[in-house]
Amino acid sequence: MPLDPKAFFQATDPGIPLFIDNAEIDNRYYIDFSTVRGGQVIKKLQKTILWSSGRPTCQLFTGHIGCGKSTELWRLKQQLEIEGFHVVYVESDKNLEMGDVDVGDILLTIAQQVSESLEELKNFKIKEPNRLKGILQGAAKLLQTEMEISNIELSFGIGKITAEAKASPEVRSKLREYLGPRTRGIIETINQELFEPANKKLLQYSKNGLVVIVDNLDKVDNTLKYQNKTQPEYLFVDRGEQLAALHCHVIYTIPLALRFSNDLETLIQRFKKSPQVLPMVATQLRDGNECAEGMELVRQLVLARAFPELDPQQRLAKVTEIFDSQETLDYLCRISGGHVRNVLRIVNDAIMEEGYLPISRASVAKVIKTYRNERLLAIDDHEWELLRRVARTKKVAGDDEYQTLIRSMFVYEYQDEQGSWFDINPILKDVPELKDDRN
Repeated sequence: MPLDPKAFFQATDPGIPLFIDNAEIDNRYYIDFSTVRGGQVIKKLQKTILWSSGRPTCQLFTGHIGCGKSTELWRLKQQLEIEGFHVVYVESDKNLEMGDVDVGDILLTIAQQVSESLEELKNFKIKEPNRLKGILQGAAKLLQTEMEISNIELSFGIGKITAEAKASPEVRSKLREYLGPRTRGIIETINQELFEPANKKLLQYSKNGLVVIVDNLDKVDNTLKYQNKTQPEYLFVDRGEQLAALHCHVIYTIPLALRFSNDLETLIQRFKKSPQVLPMVATQLRDGNECAEGMELVRQLVLARAFPELDPQQRLAKVTEIFDSQETLDYLCRISGGHVRNVLRIVNDAIMEEGYLPISRASVAKVIKTYRNERLLAIDDHEWELLRRVARTKKVAGDDEYQTLIRSMFVYEYQDEQGSWFDINPILKDVPELKDDRN
């Protein structure tokens, strides 16, 4: 039976991470890129929790937006649950206004999601968190929210307050005036009335403890916050000690640009660990030659969405059911630079452009030309000079200008046995502006 273009279009939706709904199907879609990403990053996160002997851990996880972090974290959740942990996955952008986030907002969101998750467990009861409810009642009174916290579930009460805060800058401002001076007390109360009792109760249920994965904080805006600090620097450097003070296992995603900040060492001191980085999938080596293993894995990323039930060799034999030739698929893989979401996005848009299968080289090229033109509009003369320097040296410096290149995804980070190296987003490589003026 011919492959259905509509089904393939849905299977390549770039906006949906794997392992959210159907783990059985998603396990067939999943491709392990660790061999061309410089190591087992997720295994390190997992082992830190497994080997902690019950002590709380706090870890940072970063990488380019769209490189596959959420899929890896959802898979980590699945693996930790198999190991006996109760894992709460917090999609922070659903609860927070990413252009205006404070530590109190993050703490309340975590408390709300953990409370809701525990409330769903059968016969799972912990002592009423009266002090925490008292703090929330004070916030509700300040915001003139008609709600009696003592008579409702904790998660509902927090959820109502945070929903109002997300929707209104005025409410956020009032809430911060109230929560700010109480932050240390709030952390202490959340630990004593929520996390510590939950961990003890989970042990009685033959669980190994509580893990909270806070995803999408890497998407917080880079706007200036306080004392000329960007919002990421303010949250994770200035206030990092508070985020690290929760009495459970926590993993936070953070913006990749923080790795190139002058405050990186302070960040490491706050969290007692360096951020774990998920780099791009290498389709090209540091010396410019093709990375054969990386190319093969990116091919499989696409082919698995069409033929999840087949093994890799069987999938390769069917490539012309999707593309007019393997060369078209290879062109797509190279130009993606190993950016997982962009691979799927190019395929998805090319299906729509073509309207049927197989997809032609012309449709892929048209989609890529559109992407390239969009990016060219955002690059100024000084940034072109920086990009030419990256192309020559495969390095970036730690200043703000290079942070812009990273954040805008004009430059990608890769890892090999020698460590990190950087290169231009391949979609830009053939443009005249990248020609070295010295040649």
